[in-house]
Amino acid sequence: MGTPPNKITLNLDGDAEVSIKGFIAPIAYTSSNFHKRWDALANLQVAEPEKQYAASVFYSFLPCRSVSVGECWEVEEKGVLALLQQLLPNPSLDMRNDGGDSCGKWACLRAYNDQLADIMFRIHAEFAIQDGWFTPSQLAGHLVIDRVTERIVFFQIRVPEGILNFDVNWETTEDGWDPGIVITDAGYCPQIELRSGPEKGVQALKFIESITEAAAEHRLACCFYKSQQIN
Repeated sequence: MGTPPNKITLNLDGDAEVSIKGFIAPIAYTSSNFHKRWDALANLQVAEPEKQYAASVFYSFLPCRSVSVGECWEVEEKGVLALLQQLLPNPSLDMRNDGGDSCGKWACLRAYNDQLADIMFRIHAEFAIQDGWFTPSQLAGHLVIDRVTERIVFFQIRVPEGILNFDVNWETTEDGWDPGIVITDAGYCPQIELRSGPEKGVQALKFIESITEAAAEHRLACCFYKSQQIN
């Protein structure tokens, strides 16, 4: 049976290798200066600045069925955790401060042409660090696949910019608390990112079928938050 019109099937050559670079910039600020008071946050840095992967790690980002532009599917946990460990060594997709609908990992086919397909995705995760945990606002990005060679052209996962783009929870005895208590803060880090390939060339691509990045972001948000589904 053939693929229905306007739907495509996405595959990868799992034996191909992908080199991914990781970046965590110094934290710019936190509301209560945790980045100056807490050593684990003050010294936060990427676990592995560069790492080679088999492309099979990205199977987790592919849909198990043919999909059309704008269609969303759930990303599998295994590949996500393997990649996030390059940023910080103890990632978790089980959110401690889950409000009931904030956990998840979703992808959306944003665009394709005869050669390439652009997948956008959004992941919510947290990272255990010494004496606490670090929670980015979200981890979002692109996976661009060459449909002909079944190879990865571009990959990026990053914490988007914003006035505040992460929360932290710190178990501390700093002010004489015995036993220690957990206190919270929020802050901004200008770069938390994994990347492979040149982003500039991807932005200039022309597609046969597409939706805007903003539209894809909204569809992904709807997968997390019911309120986003209200027109």
